[in-house]
Amino acid sequence: MAAPRSRPRVVVVGGGFAGLQAVRGLSAVDADVTLIDRHNYHLFQPLSYQVATGALAPGDIAVPLRRVVRRQRHVRVVMGEVDGFDLERREVSVAPALPGTEPCVEHYDLLVVAGGSSYAYFGHDDWRSLALEVKSLDSALQVRGRILQAFEAAELERDGARRASWLTFVVIGAGPTGVEMAGQIAELAYDTLPRELRRADPGAGRVLLVEMADRVLGSFPPALSRRAAVALEELGVTVMLRQMLVDVRPDGVELRDADGASGWIPTRTVVWAAGVTASGLAGLLATAAGAETDRAGRITVEADLTLPGYPEVLALGDMVRVRDRRSGAPEALPGLAPVAMQEGRHAARLIAARLAGRASPGAFRYQDKGTLATIGRARAVADIHGVQLWGLPAWITWLLVHIFYLIGFENRVVVLLRWAYSFITHGRGTRLITEAAGTPRAAGVASVEGGVAGEYAAPRRRLRRLALRGRATPPTSGPA
Repeated sequence: MAAPRSRPRVVVVGGGFAGLQAVRGLSAVDADVTLIDRHNYHLFQPLSYQVATGALAPGDIAVPLRRVVRRQRHVRVVMGEVDGFDLERREVSVAPALPGTEPCVEHYDLLVVAGGSSYAYFGHDDWRSLALEVKSLDSALQVRGRILQAFEAAELERDGARRASWLTFVVIGAGPTGVEMAGQIAELAYDTLPRELRRADPGAGRVLLVEMADRVLGSFPPALSRRAAVALEELGVTVMLRQMLVDVRPDGVELRDADGASGWIPTRTVVWAAGVTASGLAGLLATAAGAETDRAGRITVEADLTLPGYPEVLALGDMVRVRDRRSGAPEALPGLAPVAMQEGRHAARLIAARLAGRASPGAFRYQDKGTLATIGRARAVADIHGVQLWGLPAWITWLLVHIFYLIGFENRVVVLLRWAYSFITHGRGTRLITEAAGTPRAAGVASVEGGVAGEYAAPRRRLRRLALRGRATPPTSGPA
């Protein structure tokens, strides 16, 4: 009697937007599916900056992977970090993510790699511990701790210059994440905390948004960039364009303007939101396939998302460039959640078709559903199929879209309630310092000098608002 034929084995690496959509799309296939991720949760990354500013709790935007796939009995979740591919033997090497566990090897008939991306520090990896990013949940919690510790330190500090440095927040990069982060810090400083601190005046602090280009939100239409800049200034954010970051130290940052003039800004809190690089999985996959990666570390895949020479391997998300189905030229698609989700669903359709012996769905086609960025309360911009929205309509659109894409009914309800509470009370309920933020320490604080000092002054609109409220007198250009 012949031995029963084993079921096909599908391995999916990465539990982000692309990988999770691929797994969920395989709910009806007759195959054994293994999902590998170094974390045990799926993170709704577009809202991680709200964790970093105390607007949401970690559990509001993250859900355990096992809970997501609990009804897919043929799906197994492996918590580990992939450290190698053998494409000839069709094996994936997995290093243990937990102490005391053993490494393992997963065999596959079809492989999906969706490693995502991380922030690039442009050759200055020594800045990582000083300028934290908010792309991961762990780093978002670190940023939250560092921001809140800065306000606590300002409350204790007696020296005016030192207090000013604690109340200066610098965000590097004016893309959607940088704009959203700067707006949230400004609301925290100028709207939430003034009623709670007694000695320090957070309204006299500064939130600086630094960008090398000539406008914020460079991927948006220029008209929306201008409206976003105005909204940021209304919130009290100082937008510093055509400024290049030269150095980051524990007690400040050095900037250089377009004319070559340099200036020093004392600060203890720097948030990084500039530039991305592909996950290291792209390099591992390229090495295994004998392929090359581009300057951002991305590997090139065919129009149907398969790896050249290895049709049983698909690569998705921010770590790939996709060949155009007509010209064959590699194209880097926007690093947005909808792109990754659509790629994950396409990969699932392709795998299901192959396992069922049906015709392939063909080339992947990205359907652009528009871009959105929020700035603050009732402030946002949106470009949806050429229709430009700003202010309250764009903000409501942003709210609805993000609630829709959150995974889990419970998360949707909790986030909606938190946002409603915050909107009504101007409060933030998750401002807890529970982790070691690792705030850099410095012996002294220098004064602002050089070409950047003029742009460092607090915006006039915020000063007028503060003066009318009687909470502060207009500060001078630089720390008092």
